[in-house]
Amino acid sequence: MHRLMALIRAFFGLSRRETRGFLILLPLLVLSLFITPSYRWWKANQKRDFTKENQELDSLLTHWKWEEKKDSVDEIEIQLFTFNPNTATKEDLLNLGFPSNLANRIDNYRSKNGRFIIKSDLIKIYGMDTALYTRLYPFIDLPVEKPIKTFESKTPKENKPTTVSKEKFDLNLADTTQLVRIYGIGSKLSQRIIKYRNALGGFVSMGQLGEVYGLDTTVVAELNKKAFVSPDFSPNQLAINSVTEKELAIHPYISNKLAKAITAYRFQHGNFTSLEDLTKIALVDEAFYTKIKPYLTLNP
Repeated sequence: MHRLMALIRAFFGLSRRETRGFLILLPLLVLSLFITPSYRWWKANQKRDFTKENQELDSLLTHWKWEEKKDSVDEIEIQLFTFNPNTATKEDLLNLGFPSNLANRIDNYRSKNGRFIIKSDLIKIYGMDTALYTRLYPFIDLPVEKPIKTFESKTPKENKPTTVSKEKFDLNLADTTQLVRIYGIGSKLSQRIIKYRNALGGFVSMGQLGEVYGLDTTVVAELNKKAFVSPDFSPNQLAINSVTEKELAIHPYISNKLAKAITAYRFQHGNFTSLEDLTKIALVDEAFYTKIKPYLTLNP
């Protein structure tokens, strides 16, 4: 012990009285380091009895009045029944769970002499949700595959050349099957057209086909002959008073720089009171404003 005290005095330069105090204080410091973790470990391993608390909760539950909350959003109760998308009314589609805009699109497609031949034709409608299609699949009153046509033998006098229908198709409702029938469009180009259409929110004019990468003027001219954009078509729109910078930049017409400028203007001046306020941003000229206007709205 005397040797330890001598070593401490020599190392720290303490007096004999200070050395004794140091030897008393050192164990207390070590004990303080371990006492709190030891107490927490002991406390965590103690078994607690919640019998009293459970009894109080049970007594409260017996006097609790349960009220069923009705969801006021779902005004139309979804009903599943067999339907033919060619003849089902708009009300039938809404009852089956179709959103109103999708029901309108199907109704508009049928009014343009569009027809659903097989079940999978329904998923090709722009905006059709895969989950909704999967749920309704067993109730669609259409064949799974196209029926094989049988041709009766005809006398040479009866054999007439088959005439190809020249009826135009709606570009916003077209699928890859219709697009690949156009001379110069293969599977990749057809997918690229649909991908660009979805990114835009739909075509509002045939002139936008020139913006699709890989479409030359010959193919665009051929599409103008065999397709059309309905004047009643309403594209998907971005609510510029609530949409985020990231959501703005996703649109093909809006660059990252412009998306930042729009959100910065909104932060500095408050919400846009009209779409024409966009022209107050230096990056937006009249030509660009006319181009982007169909895809913007003030309110969701």
